[in-house]
Amino acid sequence: MDRETSWAPAPDSGISIEWIEANGLTFEVATAGEGDRLALCLHGFPELHYSWRHQMPLLAEKGYRVWAPNMRGYGQTTRPPNKKDYRLDNLTADVGALIDASGAKEVTLLAHDWGAIVAWQFAIQQVRPLTRLIIMNVPHPLCARRELKTWKQLKKSWYMFFFQIPKLPEIHLSRNNAAVIGRLFRETSVNKDRFTREESEPYRKAAAKPGAITAMLNYYRALFQTGDARKIGDGKVHVPTLIVWGEQDIAIDIACLDGTDQYVDDLTVRRFPNASHWVQQDIPDEVNAALKDWLPAA
Repeated sequence: MDRETSWAPAPDSGISIEWIEANGLTFEVATAGEGDRLALCLHGFPELHYSWRHQMPLLAEKGYRVWAPNMRGYGQTTRPPNKKDYRLDNLTADVGALIDASGAKEVTLLAHDWGAIVAWQFAIQQVRPLTRLIIMNVPHPLCARRELKTWKQLKKSWYMFFFQIPKLPEIHLSRNNAAVIGRLFRETSVNKDRFTREESEPYRKAAAKPGAITAMLNYYRALFQTGDARKIGDGKVHVPTLIVWGEQDIAIDIACLDGTDQYVDDLTVRRFPNASHWVQQDIPDEVNAALKDWLPAA
């Protein structure tokens, strides 16, 4: 019997959905391309592997085997029940286990939003060897820690504190079959034609599944309530790193980029003034051009 998926890629997209066992979980993974060079794409809140739909064909064309998993608790990936299941140590272990399952000889890690929080931690801790790191609209953790001491960024981060309240965030986000999740992208994007009701529907539909919103919120709750995020020492990243940043981000101030070069040996930053937090979906052509320029030829 066919398993339900949270997204059905178009038949001509070159993308398919596979089920990968890793770290004791079953991951719903969007896949494309082939070979032993893995491009592993980590999505954010409240997204899915679907958020990488514009980049996956390009990465496959560049000679990568592309895996974009729904992270634990999202879509049809296993949804552990407890808050502690979503602590950073478990999330980085998921990434390591997916890399192991791929059997790839080299790995480029691409990540946005919550996926990027995990990716920074993964790269700093050197959980597995990486060839390259691509981060979208999330600052280095030590830069984020610095800016969260400012009133400007603290105001933008209000939602993270709201998410700590038991039950109330679930009630708000699940109202009307999680309609607010679908609206979120349209209301906070720059190029709203990229986030029509139809385009945003996979996010709303996935969030409306039983337990899905609590799982999403548990990422934030575990981040605040465990010490995993502090396990980064000097915060150094020793692999070539590209940061792609949509400047019209309502949640993260551009000042969070300041000082990143103190922690990253080989850093490239591409800033896009005409894009929101949802940068790779808001301006996919421009982001793809930046990836094409920065990534090595196959």
